[in-house]
Amino acid sequence: MKPYIIFNPTARSITDRDVLLKQLRRLNPRKLCLTKRAGEAETLARAAIRAGCDYIIAAGGDGTLNEVINGIAIPHRARRVCVGIVPLGTANDFARSVGVSPGVDANIDILRAKQTAAIDLVRVRSKRTRYFVNVSAGGFSDLVGEKLTPEIKSTWGQLAYLRSAAAALPELHTYHTSIVFDDMERLAIELYNVIVANGRYVAGGLPVAPDASLCDGLLDVLLLPKRTAGEMALLAAQMLLGTHLSSDALIFRRAKKIAVRSRPRMSFNVDGELVGDQPAVFQIIPGALDFVVSNR
Repeated sequence: MKPYIIFNPTARSITDRDVLLKQLRRLNPRKLCLTKRAGEAETLARAAIRAGCDYIIAAGGDGTLNEVINGIAIPHRARRVCVGIVPLGTANDFARSVGVSPGVDANIDILRAKQTAAIDLVRVRSKRTRYFVNVSAGGFSDLVGEKLTPEIKSTWGQLAYLRSAAAALPELHTYHTSIVFDDMERLAIELYNVIVANGRYVAGGLPVAPDASLCDGLLDVLLLPKRTAGEMALLAAQMLLGTHLSSDALIFRRAKKIAVRSRPRMSFNVDGELVGDQPAVFQIIPGALDFVVSNR
C-alpha cells in the first residue's frame, strides 16, 4: 500500500525543504503533495479519498494533521483510511501521544511497518462542525493562544505556555458557564477555562491531560474555576509536573459528550484553530480512526 503524503513545507522546524522531500520519497509514495495555503491539506485529503487512497501521511505540524483529519473525518470514510504522521512543527503534541518522534528518519520504519491502532475521534459542533484528535480549549486558553507567538515558543520551549499565560493574566475574566455531561449531569459555575482532551499534551509537551487515553471512548474534561493568584501560580507549577488533576483548584471529569454555554460567549480552538463561539457540543466517536503508532 503506497501512501499519499501531504507535506506542509512551511512547518516551523523545516530548515531544508529539498532534503526533507528526498527523505519523504524514501517512503515510495503514491503521490507527494505540497500545500501552498492554509486549509489545503484538508482539500488534498478529500482528493486522496476520491482517488481510492487508503493510506495518508500528514507531514507537518499539529495544524496540518488537523486539516488532514477533517478531510477524512466523515466516520464511514475514516475507518477505511489509515493515517500516519511525520511531525515537523514546533509543538508536535499529538505525536507524543502515539510515540512518534519529530522528523522523517526517526519514523521511516514506523510508517513502512504501518502498525495501527483504532483511536477515538472527537466532533465539536459550534458555528461549524470540526473534528480533532488532540485537544480543544476555550476561555482563558484562547487568550493564552493569542500571546503564544513563534518567538516565545522558540525562546521559552516547554515554558512558553506558562510565559504566555502570565502575559494574559491582566485580561483574565470569568465566564458564567453551564456545562452538561452526557446529557445528565449539569454544572453551573464561573470559569476561567475549559479544556476538552483526547490526547495528553499541548503547547510543546505540557501534559495538560496526563492520564488521557486515545482509545477509551472518553473525553478528559478540565474546568478551571475562578481562583486566587496564589492558587493559579501553584496550579501552573503542578501542570508542568503533570500532577494537577489532584488539585482542588480545578474540576476534572470524564464523559462521552459535553455541552458548553456561557456568558460572555466563550470561543474554542481545536488544535490551535478557532472553531467559533459556544454553544459548543463535543462528542467522542470511539475507535473511528486507524492511526499508525510506534511499536516501541
